[in-house]
Amino acid sequence: MNQNSEIVQRRKKRTEWFLKDRFGMFIHWGLYSIPARGEWIRSVERISNEDYQMYFEEFNPTGYRPKEWARLAKKAGMKYAVMTAKHHDGFCLFDSELTEYKAPNTKARRDLIREYIEAFRSEGLKVGLYYSLIDWHHKDYPIYNDANHPMRGNEKYKYVKQDFSNYLDYMHGQVKELLTNYGKIDIMWFDFSYDDMIGEKWRATELIKMVRTLQPDIIIDNRLDASGQYNGSIKTANPLMYSGDFASPEQIIPPEGVIDQSGNSIPWESCVTLNNNWGYCSNDNIYKTPKVIIRKLVECVSKNGNLLLNVGPDANGKIPEKSIDILKKIGEWMEKNHESIYGCKKSVFSKPEWGRYTQKGNKLYAHIFEESIGPINLNGLNQKIKKARLLSDGSEVKISSPWNAAEYSEAAFINFGEPYHFSFSLPDEMDTVVELELI
Repeated sequence: MNQNSEIVQRRKKRTEWFLKDRFGMFIHWGLYSIPARGEWIRSVERISNEDYQMYFEEFNPTGYRPKEWARLAKKAGMKYAVMTAKHHDGFCLFDSELTEYKAPNTKARRDLIREYIEAFRSEGLKVGLYYSLIDWHHKDYPIYNDANHPMRGNEKYKYVKQDFSNYLDYMHGQVKELLTNYGKIDIMWFDFSYDDMIGEKWRATELIKMVRTLQPDIIIDNRLDASGQYNGSIKTANPLMYSGDFASPEQIIPPEGVIDQSGNSIPWESCVTLNNNWGYCSNDNIYKTPKVIIRKLVECVSKNGNLLLNVGPDANGKIPEKSIDILKKIGEWMEKNHESIYGCKKSVFSKPEWGRYTQKGNKLYAHIFEESIGPINLNGLNQKIKKARLLSDGSEVKISSPWNAAEYSEAAFINFGEPYHFSFSLPDEMDTVVELELI
């Protein structure tokens, strides 16, 4: 076995749990929750370290209750979470010995990441850490010529001397702290590469060797090797050591999932916001409905993927009520229909016109999104179904061969109406799931 095929085999082993759990919570939280205009505010509004300092001095999230977050995630049907230990602004929610720019030095006086980890573990959820490769606070991170830095193009910084290797030592050191001081970490979510800031510019091979030494079973996203725009070498027959364990498309669900150059599915996870921002934005009230999220979760699973759904807590450490309401409604659906999500994958049958299929062994789950005129066509399944039941309550769903479908001998049909009634409402307008046990 050559090294590259070994990389693929180890990736398959590490991601076994990930591809069963399917649904996780992303948490973007930091100083940017105070101005409440999104997590990229420093870059967008060109805010200097000096002007941003007032948020550091103000930060005091008295409403931070990570146990409540964890219970909410679990109730929503999520199996894991990923939280921002450090975002692009450089502020650390954990107690790093390498910087003073951290939560314990604010009015919070606490290691907020430790509390998150302990709370989510106590609910039986796996824990992940987001760590930005970017740092707009560090004196040795590129400024003047960088594409994203708040002070890009600012003549004041044109001739400032910097030593990027000092920043890399700092960045590697913080990753080591995160993977040493908090016990077992299940996911390391790096963000992100761009322009020439990619791969070995981060000393990626060295970094991954350290990560694998400290946490052999951890799974890592692909953004040391790629941005959210491209998947990088994870899709190739010869993935780089730092190609990651899963691809991370952002705010999009790939048409065919994520497949390698040979057409084989590789682990992937779509990260998606509940509204239009990752970090808290007080005037962003354009939220996705529970129906949309449920159907997009189903779409991900039907393409062998996961969904990482984001919440952006406010300055006090509270998840917005609108987000909570949506997650609760998702949880109500998941409580009844989770068997069609956990452990499921792409079906051997083609996507039906009325919704989607997910599959687990000989259990085929029909996710019916659209009402029908007449019976619902299960094309290609005639004589292949042992029994059918409504997953939410276990009630029998009758398989029929209606008189007006005589020419469609390859199809089985189901009808939620009474016999001979061709108009009916779906039992669940968000997603009616019928479990089909195949012969």
